[in-house]
Amino acid sequence: MQYILPILLLLFANVFMTLAWYGHLKLNQMGISTNWPLIATIAFSWGIAFIEYCFQVPANKMGFIENGGPYSLLQLKVIQEALSIFVFCVIANILFQGEKIAWNHIAAFGCLILAVVFVFWKSFFRSTCLILQPQSHSPFG
Repeated sequence: MQYILPILLLLFANVFMTLAWYGHLKLNQMGISTNWPLIATIAFSWGIAFIEYCFQVPANKMGFIENGGPYSLLQLKVIQEALSIFVFCVIANILFQGEKIAWNHIAAFGCLILAVVFVFWKSFFRSTCLILQPQSHSPFG
């Protein structure tokens, strides 16, 4: 659970972040916020962003290795970025159905997944090697 909970919290945080950043555009398309002044749109987005922070801050606090979590700062950031693009693609398809996902979008998402693999490579490689290494029965190691 120590590994999963920070990722789940970051997933929820990214849902609210995406809605904070782009939800007002959908409201504008629907004619709900067309007459809102810019400051009202900003306040609306900040209200949603507050909820995002209620998930994001605990995720980073409990996920960070120096707080007893399993992830380095860089690992947390790369996880967050990969989740961000994934959540954005899902929400964009739901809210803005005219937005099509093309091959280059999928390629970019694949690059983000590779970023996650590379940022975890050393710890993954080390744990895999320990499992695959033959055990020595010699008293000299």
